[in-house]
Amino acid sequence: MGYEVRPDEETWTPLGARVTVVDAAALLAAAPAGPVELLAGTDFPAPVREVRSSVRAHDGVHRFEAYLRVDGPGSTVGLLALGIAGPVGLLLAQRLAARTGDGLAAGVGRVAAEAGRRLGLRPADTALAEPPRDRAGQDVLRTAEELGLRPRVSQDGGALTVRASVPSAEVTPAHLRAMVELVLQTVRELAGDTPEPTVLRGRTYTVGRREAVATPAGSATVTLDQVGGLAEVVARFREVAVSFRHPQAMARWGARRPQGILLYGPPGTGKTMLARALANEIGADFVEIRTPEILDKFLGGSERNIKRIFREARRYRRPTVMLFDEFDSIISYAGSGGDAASQAVNAVAGIFKQEMNTLFEENPDVIVVATTNFPQRVDASLTRSGRFDLKIAIPAPDEAGRAEILAKMIRELIDRHERPGFRMFAADVDPGALAAATPGLTGADLREVLRRVQLAKALREATEGAPPAPISQDDLREAVAGLRRG
Repeated sequence: MGYEVRPDEETWTPLGARVTVVDAAALLAAAPAGPVELLAGTDFPAPVREVRSSVRAHDGVHRFEAYLRVDGPGSTVGLLALGIAGPVGLLLAQRLAARTGDGLAAGVGRVAAEAGRRLGLRPADTALAEPPRDRAGQDVLRTAEELGLRPRVSQDGGALTVRASVPSAEVTPAHLRAMVELVLQTVRELAGDTPEPTVLRGRTYTVGRREAVATPAGSATVTLDQVGGLAEVVARFREVAVSFRHPQAMARWGARRPQGILLYGPPGTGKTMLARALANEIGADFVEIRTPEILDKFLGGSERNIKRIFREARRYRRPTVMLFDEFDSIISYAGSGGDAASQAVNAVAGIFKQEMNTLFEENPDVIVVATTNFPQRVDASLTRSGRFDLKIAIPAPDEAGRAEILAKMIRELIDRHERPGFRMFAADVDPGALAAATPGLTGADLREVLRRVQLAKALREATEGAPPAPISQDDLREAVAGLRRG
């Protein structure tokens, strides 16, 4: 398997927006391993607040899904005017018209009629149908229809989900492009765009490589797309994120999302990075609780600190990921020994158990993530299901995982630093070959290899006054050897 650091790109301008697709074939090929993020961000016209689109493959079918969230109590009326995939606008209007308790019934008749006009449908007593007014949108729908994409639309509160599928044996990059156009057409409809596309004009979107976006306070800009070598873990985290985005579906089935996640494995494997990425995937605040904030040398101080931390967590008004890093250092060896030190540790663990028992009922928008390099030091009663529902091993990456990590890191550096006239990496850089030469290294080690090479190049330019040659495969091999020497 190749790991291209400069994959193929295609740019086009659907509905006035400038869209770049990065390595469409690779995105579709990765879908069987778990959901692949296609389009995400907040640079959309009001009332659209958030758009996320992904593709996954299962049982021989590629399934595309787009999630669109809108602002304001009146914005849900705009959802009725959608005219995608045939008479979906009318079907959605009819379904919502039956819901007399949500305040939408008054506008349904007018909006349904408008949806009909958009679609070119005529009343039964009219001899000739009015031609479609939104020709740009109709072209998008026609292309999707010709490719066999027949989207289904559903609404959950102020959010809209568009789904479409195609047999995996038939899926092509054209299907991916058509789905992106359907998403943008949906945005236009929600924004009340005129027949000539205007609201998306001048906006740019990247499919397959997420642009840097604003993230919640306290959380570094890291996403699940940047996590390499942990496809199954990323897929499980995306499921957690879906549970946050669809509260009505969760409530309808009485389903409870995980309250706690324990991540364990060797140091440097990305456990803290995963917690931050989960917060960004959910759109949640990120709060990291460090050991000194809990442990107190005075009797009873540690217990009071834990109570205070959880008391504050119950008051959070936004979805929040709470990270207890190096969890074993807080409650290690709970339950062992009978001396005063062991009793103090047991008291801390006991208070933590009590607080976790009631946290979810009092604030279900908080999820607790704990990380440890030594899971054997954590009492099993503390991490049982109901407290920590997901217990996930984060192993050191194998050769394929290291190649994927390196490829993603190098792509990120290229995106961030390369400019016309400045090339950061040489053409001979091969993540696969480098991965074969780095057995035993973790993701943190590989990032340190890149840091050393970047520093060496920067210092050379600073002393010589001119940029040196781009980073080559030999440069990276020398940095690996230097890391192993210490």
